[in-house]
Amino acid sequence: MGAAEAIVLGFVQGLTEFLPISSSAHLRIVGELIGQSDPGAAFTAITQIGTETAVLLYFRRDIARICTAWWRAVRGDHGTDLRSRMGAPEGAPLDRDALMAWFIALGSIPIVVLGLAFKDSIESTFRNLWLIVLTLVVFGLILGWADRVGAKHRTIDQLTPRHAVAFGFAQSLALIPGVSRSGGTITAGLLLGYTREAAARYSFLLAVPAVLASGLYQLVKSVGDFGKAGTPGVGATLIATVVAFAVGYVVIIAFLRLISTRSFMPFVIYRIVLAAIVVVLLLTGALDAVGAAPVAG
Repeated sequence: MGAAEAIVLGFVQGLTEFLPISSSAHLRIVGELIGQSDPGAAFTAITQIGTETAVLLYFRRDIARICTAWWRAVRGDHGTDLRSRMGAPEGAPLDRDALMAWFIALGSIPIVVLGLAFKDSIESTFRNLWLIVLTLVVFGLILGWADRVGAKHRTIDQLTPRHAVAFGFAQSLALIPGVSRSGGTITAGLLLGYTREAAARYSFLLAVPAVLASGLYQLVKSVGDFGKAGTPGVGATLIATVVAFAVGYVVIIAFLRLISTRSFMPFVIYRIVLAAIVVVLLLTGALDAVGAAPVAG
């Protein structure tokens, strides 16, 4: 994989990671179209470190406040009983930031468990383009329906443990390319009655530990394999990750502004059109459903 291909894939990752259209599906499709076949689950996970770094930068004040509040609650500033250490002291106002830290941890459990349980399928079977076509359409339609019927009255401060788990299971669906991490969690949020912005903000925060952990795991796991046959090289992966960070930061700003006044219908239409294009490319032989091994970097 050369620098040009790495820049293209990094741009695709940054552009699609936070939109409800599935970045992993786009990397799978675009990678093959530009002659690199399927870049692989490891390449996808590592480049996501770039986009999650953009989340850390954009939400740096929120994250710092949440982490500080969590530490203060754990060390006993609100009291030494369990409820107080959780940020919910008896007879006192809730510490919403401390609770948010626990909710993020709680919501991260499903994707960790399911990611380990289905590790082999994630890296192979789930990347079949026919499955991606199906998930693009089905979860796109569900997103459109949720956006239409959702009450949209809950704010992020109204998050509950039960809802945190529901968000977590929705996020874990993104282990299948085509579902979309943000699309899955935002859909769940809308169905639970959250506003578009509240669902999106929590989606971004919830993704941080899971995506960073996955990316770092793949980085450590693949450190001796970069440049070998069937894997993108370390230079190409680094270029793609940096580009993904820069593009992703811009997309976060634009996306949060967009959804405050617009519906998700354009994304639903885009998913369906993309699925139709992929079907045509598969039927004409321009794309291979299972994909060949990626070109060596």
